[in-house]
Amino acid sequence: MKKIAVLTGGGDCPGLNAVIRGIVKSAVIRRNWEVIGIEDGFDGFLVDTKRRPLTLESVRGILPRGGTILGTSNRGNPFSYPVEREGKTELVDVSGQVVEKIRGMGLDALVVIGGDGSLKIALELFQKGVPVVGVPKTIDNDLRETDVTFGYNTALETATDALDKLHSTAESHHRVMIMEVMGRYAGWIALESGIAGGADVILIPEIPFDMEGICRAIRQRSERGNRFSIVVVAEGAHPKGGGRVVKEQASVTHTVERLGGIGDYLAKELALCLNMETRVTVLGHLQRGGSPTTFDRCLASRFGVKAVDLVEREMFGHMVCLRGRDILSVPIEDAVQTLNLVDPDGPMARAAEELGIMMGR
Repeated sequence: MKKIAVLTGGGDCPGLNAVIRGIVKSAVIRRNWEVIGIEDGFDGFLVDTKRRPLTLESVRGILPRGGTILGTSNRGNPFSYPVEREGKTELVDVSGQVVEKIRGMGLDALVVIGGDGSLKIALELFQKGVPVVGVPKTIDNDLRETDVTFGYNTALETATDALDKLHSTAESHHRVMIMEVMGRYAGWIALESGIAGGADVILIPEIPFDMEGICRAIRQRSERGNRFSIVVVAEGAHPKGGGRVVKEQASVTHTVERLGGIGDYLAKELALCLNMETRVTVLGHLQRGGSPTTFDRCLASRFGVKAVDLVEREMFGHMVCLRGRDILSVPIEDAVQTLNLVDPDGPMARAAEELGIMMGR
């Protein structure tokens, strides 16, 4: 009988509960293992009250639920943990404490469900001797070595549905409607939702945009009798020769910059060159919430089952992944070396331009 633990780290996304359920059901029903839930990401190893057993009863009814029943955190890196000392916040390596807690709990494996940041932490713990298995998740779809991550499909559906709604009000009022979506440094959400939602302009981080070209494209639409335009912009998009719009710079407590505001920036710039009303919609955390789609429920469930299989075969330091229609595994190290970004000259970007969508260049 094995004893395994599972945690969810980083930002939440639809499908996390489906993975937890898949792990618990596969471990308990098929193998009679014990499963422990670690609450609030890696923070749960530093507070004894943030651990609880996960049983079949614990996961009943959670398949369609968004978020995570275990809670999560994107600020609890044990290798760089914020600690208050004499009124100042310092970053301290407390990973040794985490490793000791894991050993003290008698765990045979730790399953980490997370994105790029959480899986890098998982890799470092593995290198310190912790038996770790990774499960990739992110709505940004920016993790390499897997065709897609769960949560992404649900975020796409949310963004596409919003675009469908924006079309009617844009056409009624003859406006330029700008929709800002998440994705950080990857433009997948903007690109695919923009294609699916009939956007006229799509701006992504991988293609620095030309403001004059955007204005020209919208004017040409207006001259052809199209009295409105839809612009989809990824939060990490930026003009040629300029930097990203940042709401909050990286700091001791926030190790990565907080992006946001590119939609408002575009609206101000377009107002200078167009004689059209412009409005901005920022989807924000709506993209993270809600019930996962059928695709994400199925993918997340299969990921959970595969994670337990990797534990049984002692394939530690590996991450589950989707390749075609198969669920396989790859070393975590391979998955976190670089981000999975949109190829500016790849088939998806080319398809958008063939459809007459202005990609900012």
